[in-house]
Amino acid sequence: MAENFKKSYRFAYLSSLYITVLLTLAMSVFLYVQHQFDILAILVFMLISYGLCFLVIQYRVEKFIYRRVRKIYDDIEMLEVDTMDSSPVTTDMRTLIKEVEKFAQQRKTEIETLKIREDYRKEFMGNVSHELKTPLFTVQGYILTLLDGAMDDPEILNKYLNRANKGVERLIYIVNDLDMITKLEVGDLNLNYTNFDIVELVQSVFDLYEMKAAKKNIALTFDMNYGEPIFVHADKERIQQVISNLVVNSIKYGKEDGTTEVSIEDLIKNKTIVRITDNGEGIAQEHIPRLFERFYRVDKSGSRKEGGSGLGLAIVKHIIEAHHERIYVESDYRVGSEFSFTLEKVKKFPVVDISTKTT
Repeated sequence: MAENFKKSYRFAYLSSLYITVLLTLAMSVFLYVQHQFDILAILVFMLISYGLCFLVIQYRVEKFIYRRVRKIYDDIEMLEVDTMDSSPVTTDMRTLIKEVEKFAQQRKTEIETLKIREDYRKEFMGNVSHELKTPLFTVQGYILTLLDGAMDDPEILNKYLNRANKGVERLIYIVNDLDMITKLEVGDLNLNYTNFDIVELVQSVFDLYEMKAAKKNIALTFDMNYGEPIFVHADKERIQQVISNLVVNSIKYGKEDGTTEVSIEDLIKNKTIVRITDNGEGIAQEHIPRLFERFYRVDKSGSRKEGGSGLGLAIVKHIIEAHHERIYVESDYRVGSEFSFTLEKVKKFPVVDISTKTT
């Protein structure tokens, strides 16, 4: 709206024409009554009247519309006055209405976006409060029990201190995850790119969580035997964190005697895709669009029996996006889920046997 609109003379020349016709008819009748009817004089009067009317109407309409539109902007405080100059604006009301509607739609979109962000902020603050409150109250409960006299019993003292320590560890875990995701969102986390074997990295994650999976008799396996290493170019530590979070999730929500399978495939010329598939609970389709939001939980019951900070998938998404890669999720409720992400593949260079090279 701040830009100059296309100048239009339609209103001015039509209005001038109507006024000129009326004045000319009146002038003709007057001269006829006075017996001084002169065609040439009437034509000159018509031209002068039309020119004067056109100039006055065009000038006044431009000033009128400019002042009115500017006053609207001042009143609703949608646009700074300094962004509008005093150059002529359109006198075509259809053009003006179209531009005003366009401007109003943009403001409406901005307001709706702000409302969505405000709702998200409220939800986020509520989730943070809930996540921190649970371990804090747990630790406080154990400490108060000990202070009330339970510390005199060495067995209870040791048990409650261990439980309080676990609560503190959970708090530290949540705070560390919050710190990491904040750094990821503001782009303050530096990535240390190296070339490494993704097959070996996945196997190290399997070894790390083998005992955890064994408790539910879940098999951690590859889809095939990878005889040769597959090298990718990324931050090894961060990608290990991504795979760890996804594997741990598959164990948490996997069914007894289930499987967590990892496959590594060539996607396009310079990309590799890593797929982590399980046959666990699965995710209903309505939850998938919000799955990577901070603290978003599919289970709305408030149960925290599986632990975690509620930030795992959000961190996974930000780490992958920090690598300028993509993450995908496919899931069927009560059938299983598949999380996959892309990585840059390291080019393979042919090995030249110098001893057999001829000159």
